[in-house]
Amino acid sequence: MDRRHFLQTSLGGLGCALFPQFLLTQEKRVVRKEKKLTLLHTNDQHSRIEPFEKSYIRNPNQGGFARRAKLISEIRKTEPNVLLLDSGDIFQGTPYFNLFGGALELKLMSLMHYDASTLGNHEYDNGLEGFLKVLPEAKFPFITSNYDFRNTVLEGKTRPYKTFRRDGIKIGVFGLGIELDGLVSKSNYKETVYEDPISVAQHFGSFLKKEKKCDLVICLSHLGYDYKMDKKKVSDLHLARQTENIDFILGGHTHTFLPEPQKHKNRKGKQVIINQVGWAGLLLGRIDIFFDSEKKIKYIAWDTKKIDNKIIA
Repeated sequence: MDRRHFLQTSLGGLGCALFPQFLLTQEKRVVRKEKKLTLLHTNDQHSRIEPFEKSYIRNPNQGGFARRAKLISEIRKTEPNVLLLDSGDIFQGTPYFNLFGGALELKLMSLMHYDASTLGNHEYDNGLEGFLKVLPEAKFPFITSNYDFRNTVLEGKTRPYKTFRRDGIKIGVFGLGIELDGLVSKSNYKETVYEDPISVAQHFGSFLKKEKKCDLVICLSHLGYDYKMDKKKVSDLHLARQTENIDFILGGHTHTFLPEPQKHKNRKGKQVIINQVGWAGLLLGRIDIFFDSEKKIKYIAWDTKKIDNKIIA
């Protein structure tokens, strides 16, 4: 999409504003400077290193890691405060994964300077040992909060959360994975323990917002956006409505092409933004978050980018 789309938001308890405004103090009439964070995100890349063929019916000549890298590089030239995140299922889907076991995907993401990713169920496709083998290629952390890897080879190899700073804004990130039982072979995940994502999210949301004093809390979710046929299954919608202290949920797993970031109320009535950008690296999600002088979210703008042959890599 070529034009910028604006969403009103009341995150942080502030009123809404569609366009930047300078706030003046009555006493000193000093201009308060806004801060801006550019959030870029992907999900369910599924080893789609190269663009789809021109003859492919659904997405001809779309996608491709090189094109995405070019686009990210161009954004970084104009936006100094970028955070680049992924919501899992990096692996599986093309012969590149069969040949290199995920090493190529992680190496290329490292060259794009991803800041973090969470684990999807396909990260288990070569077993815990297979993931561990290629993990050194990732120069970014895997953040997963509801998988307990004690008694496995991945113990201590992932992080339950991470904080970042951009222009004085402190951002807390945690990650949630889908239940593996019935989806992944037990021989692939072995003694990994799945913990309830709602209670884990409630814990880390509070921990990051209150104890770590984060101005923004982001959940990288591989739970899936919504399950209309199974309302009991935990999804991003459940997560938003049953927790608090989470500002953004960047989702994956269901390959959902959301037309725009979705606004939902948490259990305290405050707004949560959910976004997911399909699959196969066809889109790059972009959300610009503007903060006031007190580091409260003032408004956001979104501009999902199509990865196609108009981007010359």
